[in-house]
Amino acid sequence: MAQKGYDFSTPLRRVMIAVLGLALLALFLFWRIDSPRAEAMRAEFIDRFVPRFEWAMAPVTRISRMATSLQSYARIYEQNQELRRELQRMHAWKEAAVQLEEQNAKLLAQNNVRLDPALTSVSGMVMADSGTAFRQSVLLNVGARDGVLDGWAVMDGLGLVGRISGLGQQTSRVILLTDPSSRIPVTIQPSGENALLVGDNTALPLLDFIERPENVRAGDRIISSGDGGVFPPGLLVGQAALATDGRMRTRMAADYGRLEFLRVLRSHPAERVADTGALILPPPEGLIGPQRPAAPPPRPEHDAPQSADETAPLPEITAPAPDAGEPAQPPVSGT
Repeated sequence: MAQKGYDFSTPLRRVMIAVLGLALLALFLFWRIDSPRAEAMRAEFIDRFVPRFEWAMAPVTRISRMATSLQSYARIYEQNQELRRELQRMHAWKEAAVQLEEQNAKLLAQNNVRLDPALTSVSGMVMADSGTAFRQSVLLNVGARDGVLDGWAVMDGLGLVGRISGLGQQTSRVILLTDPSSRIPVTIQPSGENALLVGDNTALPLLDFIERPENVRAGDRIISSGDGGVFPPGLLVGQAALATDGRMRTRMAADYGRLEFLRVLRSHPAERVADTGALILPPPEGLIGPQRPAAPPPRPEHDAPQSADETAPLPEITAPAPDAGEPAQPPVSGT
């Protein structure tokens, strides 16, 4: 019976696996050695062998680039779909805004409302935000060359932001309403209470000096009162909010976290009337009515005559001239 040949493949395979494992372990230990000489040997090894394997890494690099491109395409597609949905919503808002504008124009025409033509605006972009722990302000890219004046009110798309404080030829600084140095008079609606909006370097400025705090409720609308002539009246500031300490604060209508584009209002001070006497003029004498002699004042009772000797004599009554042919009548004197 013939003997079968000895199989050397299995032991050889085991030896090769063991040698490969030892080589990888040695390479790992060599790569982990923290030594200048080992670092130099590693750099030499990389410079000599890695560039030769660039052809082997080309497919992997190309596949990774394709995966990155596919991910970028998927993100662009999602953004495109989101922009389409937002555009549809904006179309709906546009139609609503056009209808409201037409309705507003009709109401203004019916009530004969005359708007202030001087209340126009200059738009500018926020260049820098210099908000610190002690000062809240932003820098705009419009200045004196654009006709901006110091003290003008500044708004974003919805609410009042602050006022111009510091002016250059091409830039201007805006002090925000949250700045500790900001104090503006406001009116709380619908109660009509007057108050002072005091900036305290927080997102919710304080409402101070309220005339009757019991008439103010959370959610009431706050607008500028126009007192002092700094801000035009009727500008939206925000809503009243009750803080945890029980004090009334203001939830600002402007988005202070995203101040990108602002509008500077060309608000000119109202004309002051210096001559108060010119407000109400005395009517002309011809409009009072027919002139009548003034009646004598009533004579008091204690001034009445006490006797006949004190009685004033009556005036003489002269008869009119007689016509021709009639005898003249003698004058009659009072007795």
